[in-house]
Amino acid sequence: MQSIIEMLQRWLGVNPGLAIGFVFLGAFTIQMGALALSAIARALHDHRQRSLAGERLRLLVKAAARQCEEAGQARLLWNGYRKFQIARKVQQCEGVWSFYLQPHDRKPVPAFKPGQYLTFQLNCPGRDKPVVRCYSISDSPHHTDYYRVTIKREGPPPDRPELPPGVASSHFCDVLREGDIIDAKAPAGHFCLDLEKTTPIVLISAGVGVTPMLSMANAIAAGDSQRECWFFFGARNGTEHIHRDEIEALSRGRSNIHVHVCYSRPRPEDKAGSDYNHNGRVSIELFKELLPSNNYEYYLCGPGAFMKSITDGLREWGVPDSAVFYEAFGPATVKKAAPAPVAGAPTSPGFQVTFGKSKKTCAWSSSQGSLLELAEQQGVRIEAGCRAGSCGTCLVAIKSGAVEYLSKTEAQPEDGSCLTCICKPKADLVLDA
Repeated sequence: MQSIIEMLQRWLGVNPGLAIGFVFLGAFTIQMGALALSAIARALHDHRQRSLAGERLRLLVKAAARQCEEAGQARLLWNGYRKFQIARKVQQCEGVWSFYLQPHDRKPVPAFKPGQYLTFQLNCPGRDKPVVRCYSISDSPHHTDYYRVTIKREGPPPDRPELPPGVASSHFCDVLREGDIIDAKAPAGHFCLDLEKTTPIVLISAGVGVTPMLSMANAIAAGDSQRECWFFFGARNGTEHIHRDEIEALSRGRSNIHVHVCYSRPRPEDKAGSDYNHNGRVSIELFKELLPSNNYEYYLCGPGAFMKSITDGLREWGVPDSAVFYEAFGPATVKKAAPAPVAGAPTSPGFQVTFGKSKKTCAWSSSQGSLLELAEQQGVRIEAGCRAGSCGTCLVAIKSGAVEYLSKTEAQPEDGSCLTCICKPKADLVLDA
């Protein structure tokens, strides 16, 4: 202390008493500065704590609101079939119509996840029992008074022109009129877009496969989300351009939605740049040309050959199977890549499957997929709707043996029966089919 006073006295040229005063003033200033810094630190800490508490409260309120909304939506759901009236029937393009369905009781309809479908029970002329079919909802979930499905009249298979056209699609497009009543189950299905996520997505479709993709894109556009979305749609030409105006409007005024329409066989009157963007098919080469990277989630729906081409191409491009999602209606044509066999690991057991009514017995192995796929390979007819374990159409009685399910079921199979679209044998099996 004495040395500090002497140093100040020499430096400032003042007497000892004044030097002592400078020392005490400096000490006091340092102490007050430390107290001020401590107070500021406490204030910042308290502010952070209040901000965190406010954020926690906001999240709790949001979660509570979501729970209330989900509870309210759950109360609107129904079991079994509910009657809907066709409020509007609108032709979209050649052979394709949209049906706006309002509940006959005029009560609100529950929201759905974009990509889900409705299961219909149709009383078609000439059929001794109702026909069950599933069709994707083609509009956004932000409507409480109607659902919309868009359906293409399916003709005979190109390689079998002698066969009749699609029963359900012909009934919808040729028979049903505005004002008619039909029966539908509540929205279902696991092929859907999670609107809580912000992951960038690529929506890929061809033909009438655009319907679930349009629902997903409309949901993003209607919700004012800034989620990055690339929308690829393929058709042969303008006669098959489904929901043309709606697709064109998706990117209007939105920088996050990018629409690309491809015509594989454009007509002379189809104008590049206005009617369509690319001459050719939707392809991996086009994705590589336009997308900044392959780091997206991919959703696709369309004809079997189209989906197989796209999924194979995405896999070769390095996109993991876990990032690729596709609609499962119609005969299965797309399969996940089988894992490479592990040296020394036991092989998957094979079982004998007998179709009792058809009097066919065959071997099943894991490469053959579900029992429904096996039946189709053997020429055994089993009615099927959703192919996702939801509609219950493929229910078949088990005469002996046991099965296990490949994924979670929504429909509850009766005891002693199985949903063949999503199960496989776990022992030798006899089915009543």
